[in-house]
Amino acid sequence: MTPLGIGIVGCGNVAGKYASDSKTYAELRLAAATDLDLARATAFAREHGCRVHPSLEDLLADQAVDIVVNLTVHQAHYEVTRRALEAGKHVYSEKPLALTAAEARELVELAHARGLRLGGSPATFMGEAQQTAAAVIRSGRLGTIRAVYAEVNWGRIETWHPAPAPFFRVGVMVDVGVYPLTLVTAMLGPARAVRAWGFELKPDRVTTSGAPFRIGSPDLIVAVVELADGTVMRLTTSFYVGRPAKLTGMVEFHGDLGSLAIDSFQNFDATVEAGAYGERYETVPPVRPPYAGAAWARGVAEMAAAIHERRPHRATGDRAAHVTEILDGVAASIRDAGRRVEIRSTVAVPAPMPWATGAVS
Repeated sequence: MTPLGIGIVGCGNVAGKYASDSKTYAELRLAAATDLDLARATAFAREHGCRVHPSLEDLLADQAVDIVVNLTVHQAHYEVTRRALEAGKHVYSEKPLALTAAEARELVELAHARGLRLGGSPATFMGEAQQTAAAVIRSGRLGTIRAVYAEVNWGRIETWHPAPAPFFRVGVMVDVGVYPLTLVTAMLGPARAVRAWGFELKPDRVTTSGAPFRIGSPDLIVAVVELADGTVMRLTTSFYVGRPAKLTGMVEFHGDLGSLAIDSFQNFDATVEAGAYGERYETVPPVRPPYAGAAWARGVAEMAAAIHERRPHRATGDRAAHVTEILDGVAASIRDAGRRVEIRSTVAVPAPMPWATGAVS
């Protein structure tokens, strides 16, 4: 397999994780990088052994770049992805695909019209733990699933990040609520409606440098998502509650015959437990030895493999756009005191990873 060249746009903290992980896949070759801060891009390129470009235009003109990996700030995702698609590049974007459902759908339609691949994070449903959980669900061991509980208690960003304001501008649901939304819709199917309530528990915060600021968005959101199959998902996200809280990133699936818990929607080596109704949880062995932590470039590599094999990829732009519509619905419902908002788009459940199709114990 001839590796496809990736060009990273945005050389912040997450870029190093993508770059390091990309080198473990035969499908990928790190070709180039750019950033608004040329010095940062230059240092990144030197560390990871790729070309540096002074601008997005220069990177898009690089014939060695087949896939643009968009790791810019949330507010720039739409513009960078649109320009890359217009330049004839495949694109894989960090979450969210765009800040509105209309913009996300526009990107999906542009990619389809140009015959290009559009992929979107998070691709954590491809992790070993997550694929193990999906295999248990497919096996019927839980019976008909009727309720899902998801917790995203991500703590107070300003206590560790030197520039927390952008996170609060997009809000906790957009920044991290996308993870369980993507995981659950990838396992059980699309959403059909959402209701949500938001609260500002601690609106006044202080940065690590001592500067006071107001968050300007709810730091606690409770959403109820109705899936197309009738399952009801309760999703709690918070930029206030964090460790030592016991539930920081857990997702539980509850069915007629039993329940399943995965203690991290993000980590590929998360613990998966299942148990019959009324009994205790027991650990489920993973479908294969898991990657420790999260393999950041797995979604990009899977998309590259799909391009080579001329098959659909799994972390599609359609899925990312569907999740963006759910996020829009959450915001609209909060503004209207929990009004039920219908979700118009739909998306198919992706095929299991090839190594996760067997039976689970």
